[in-house]
Amino acid sequence: MAFTAKDVRTLREMTGVGMMDCKKALTASDGDMDKAVAYLREKGLAAAQKKAGRIAAEGVVAAIVTEAGVGAIVEVNSETDFVAKNKDFQKFVYDVAGAVAQSAPADMDALLALPYPGSDKTIQGILQEKVLVIGENIKIRRFARYGGGVTVAYVHMGGKIGVLVNMEISDNLKGSKGVTVLGKDIAMQIAAMRPLYLDPSEVPGGDLEKEKEIQFAKALEENKEKQIPEEKAHKIAENMVKGRINKFYEETCLLNQPFVKENKVSVAKHVEATAKELGGAIAVRSFIRFEKGEGLEKKADNFAEEVASMTK
Repeated sequence: MAFTAKDVRTLREMTGVGMMDCKKALTASDGDMDKAVAYLREKGLAAAQKKAGRIAAEGVVAAIVTEAGVGAIVEVNSETDFVAKNKDFQKFVYDVAGAVAQSAPADMDALLALPYPGSDKTIQGILQEKVLVIGENIKIRRFARYGGGVTVAYVHMGGKIGVLVNMEISDNLKGSKGVTVLGKDIAMQIAAMRPLYLDPSEVPGGDLEKEKEIQFAKALEENKEKQIPEEKAHKIAENMVKGRINKFYEETCLLNQPFVKENKVSVAKHVEATAKELGGAIAVRSFIRFEKGEGLEKKADNFAEEVASMTK
């Protein structure tokens, strides 16, 4: 399969590896992007690929917790950062999050059909009005909700990243300020460190096997450079993989990550220590992290030039 200069550039942006090495990887992988990433990792040139993708689209992420303890998170995209900073646009995003919390829509169609807070129109109707008034395409991209347990919300950089952390706590800790502080610390950890899973049990079997294959191939390559005999090289590589999978868990699983405020302990150990200090039980059950534009590509056109062309 052939590849283009754009493919080389895309691979470079995904991995941070130099252009020539990216070109070699695509050549060796017959243009297959996933195989090229694996090739670079086997050669020790690329770090573990995150599932986040490229951040390119504009918009706002809102994360809230209602007085009833219901958590909701919503991402709404716009074409420009100028619109994303508009207070009216931001109010729309938070109003939609409030509707999600209150009505628990099953899917996007159900959400759009809900009445807009304080209006006799639907969310779909208000959305269409915003598009006409603002003159940009506005899209509600995704949403999620927690109805049970204790949920803490965190919004980073005015809506670039939103996080919900859902915990289960013992009755004697309900209303505890310490639990809220813990939840916010964990939410900030999630925002900064981008975990993909809660713990190793959530890692899909296929992803784990792929990671083992990559690390084994990488270890063999390193042993080959050291001119270690083949049979011995395989045994050494197998032991190296075990340690590297633990490192993989530390990078991708929230509870295995070093706690950012005290990196000598894991998040799991910090939760355990906090629960003991507060005299109760705390378990992190789930989390949701939205980053605006995650996995989307912004239109390459110059928006200013587009506006100028409309005035001619």
